[in-house]
Amino acid sequence: MESYIPMSYLNDFIFCPRSIYFHQLHGERSTRLYQARPQIEGKAVHGTLDGKRYSTRADVLQAIDVYSTKYKLCGKIDQFESKRGVLTERKKKIKQVYDGYILQLYAQYFALTEMQYVVNSLRLYSFDDNKIYPVDLPAENAEMLSLFEKTVVALHTFDLEMFTQTNADKCKSCIYNTICDQSLC
Repeated sequence: MESYIPMSYLNDFIFCPRSIYFHQLHGERSTRLYQARPQIEGKAVHGTLDGKRYSTRADVLQAIDVYSTKYKLCGKIDQFESKRGVLTERKKKIKQVYDGYILQLYAQYFALTEMQYVVNSLRLYSFDDNKIYPVDLPAENAEMLSLFEKTVVALHTFDLEMFTQTNADKCKSCIYNTICDQSLC
């Protein structure tokens, strides 16, 4: 049986591959032991979606499991309006649109298209300030599509022992920096 990687790992991998390791290391332990306020608040924002309480419209799919056999990725979509073909990834607060956000949205896009849904547009939604950030479809952005495909390959072939973080700013923003043996803080 082939292993599928969670789509959320794309964002984590772009940030720091070691963060995936530490997240898995904590496993079922209470998230209060290691999550900071932004992660706790972000999880709360997803509560209405995960409980499928955001919308009662039949054409609005919420928190459904999806997977891509082509890229060997699995996960959940936040919201997909099937009549309009609008796929939305929700974030607590978007200060900057990071590549990892877009890669995660691309993974959801590919999974939905493999499932025969027609996706006409992609967007990120910032809950705190009610802002929508349109995202190019993969066919409209060759550079981001290439980054997506390279990142998927890198994620599937990654060797933690061969990785060294070189970006101190990422370490400063990482919730695991106090327990990471390679933290640059």
